[in-house]
Amino acid sequence: MFHWTDVGIDADLVSLILIGLVVLLFVLVIVALAKISSLRLRYETFMEGKDGKSLEEAFQDKFDNMEEINDEIVDINKRLVNIDKNLLKTYQKLAIVKYDAFKEVGGTISFVLAMLNNENDGFIFNSMHSNAEGCYSFIKEVKGGEVFVTLSEEEKQALEQALNCK
Repeated sequence: MFHWTDVGIDADLVSLILIGLVVLLFVLVIVALAKISSLRLRYETFMEGKDGKSLEEAFQDKFDNMEEINDEIVDINKRLVNIDKNLLKTYQKLAIVKYDAFKEVGGTISFVLAMLNNENDGFIFNSMHSNAEGCYSFIKEVKGGEVFVTLSEEEKQALEQALNCK
């Protein structure tokens, strides 16, 4: 007859290990049953008062709703593309430089305004103010960050600041 002591293992230790495994398996069975019970309850709640036809209609309503949402997403994407195209045409890079045009006669109320779009096209607007002679305004076209007329120091400064805008 076989005895655990012949192998060098104590029978009490083997019994404790087997009891531990039985308890562990018992706990696992209880957890599995609880999960199955919870799932069954959710299933019964879902199926309550419904048959195959009403479920099919419910699913079809959901799919129709998804198609409407997808159509709206396509429309929104088209509008975003148009907004992006238009945004690239707007003046995004701005700089203003204030200065005293007639050295201590008019004060620092003269200014240069540079406005450029994403491709560095735009204009430089110079407004020179004098207390005695009034106000003079000039506008100069900018193409690709280049101006093909002579610029004052203030206009160069405003153009450089606008070109460096991010």
